[in-house]
Amino acid sequence: MSAPMDEAALLAAQLLARRWLPRNHPLVRKALIDRELWEALGQRLAAVGMKVVDNVHADHIATALLRPAERAVFGEQGLAANNNLDLPRDGVALLVVLWSLIVLPKRQRQVARSDALHAGQGEMFASDKPLPPAASVSPLVSYRSLLADFGDQLGKKLRMDTNLRLLERHGFITRKGEDITEGPLLDLLIDYDQLAARVLDGSLADVLARAGHPVARPAEPAEPEEQQALDD
Repeated sequence: MSAPMDEAALLAAQLLARRWLPRNHPLVRKALIDRELWEALGQRLAAVGMKVVDNVHADHIATALLRPAERAVFGEQGLAANNNLDLPRDGVALLVVLWSLIVLPKRQRQVARSDALHAGQGEMFASDKPLPPAASVSPLVSYRSLLADFGDQLGKKLRMDTNLRLLERHGFITRKGEDITEGPLLDLLIDYDQLAARVLDGSLADVLARAGHPVARPAEPAEPEEQQALDD
């Protein structure tokens, strides 16, 4: 008879089997506030070349390969590829466009709502500003609008439909009828700090603006002196 699994092993097994778990999952919620459990989970996953991916702006946690394990898994050819999910180039382009249309506005709304929620509260709460859940502020992207605005650049309807199915299968997006919404991995497996600057400061920002989807940076938090001046 096998021994019962401890909580770290059970949570690691669920993550490996399902690839992602919601932050409100009972074991995930416990791990997020229990440092020992979180560290034990990391150790269990590291033993098989994996790590936990967490982002306070996302509603899920997921797993990803550790850097030293990537070469063994994908080899030199895989590491030199533009992605390791076998997405075609137009699929990667579609992923970046959807990330820009969903994650950038979501981040703006999360920061704005968090600031508004805590506006006027005393200094006691200044360091504890929970962000609104991603699901409550994540925008919907209309399939028809996406096809009309970017279909010509992204392979027209047949290619776009094929790539949307791939992105949904990999967990980047979710389809709800004619609407496209954020999937569990869209804001986890794409580095916001790197991609946001490239989108906002690059040619894609102009392309999005011309298509009627202007994007802007989330407001930067004020420095303590600036915040005191605003409060005064």
